[in-house]
Amino acid sequence: VQLVESGGGLVQPGGSLRLSCAASGFTFSRYAMWWYRQAPGKERELVTSINSAGDSTNYAESVKGRFTISRDNAKNTVYLQMNSLKPEDTAVYYCRRPSAGDYWGQGTQVTVSS
Repeated sequence: VQLVESGGGLVQPGGSLRLSCAASGFTFSRYAMWWYRQAPGKERELVTSINSAGDSTNYAESVKGRFTISRDNAKNTVYLQMNSLKPEDTAVYYCRRPSAGDYWGQGTQVTVSS
């Protein structure tokens, strides 16, 4: 199992980023996927999740209306579209497959700053 995040970077407040998590080594379409983040000095927190079919999602209150999770099972990839970014969104973002084992990507840094 391998999860590889990409798409992070430096963005100004109010800007947007799209993160990707490319999965391999398992049948991607069978598993729910989650995005987490960890800000400096803080615990890792769940941001959003999506079921295996991609038709059910959940969001942390702090990102509702700004972030959108989606997946493309043909491409074995889960996405996180982040709009209206705020400085408090600065963190390392991780994707996770939480079931049948517990697998995490290496993370991608998102920095929101002017």
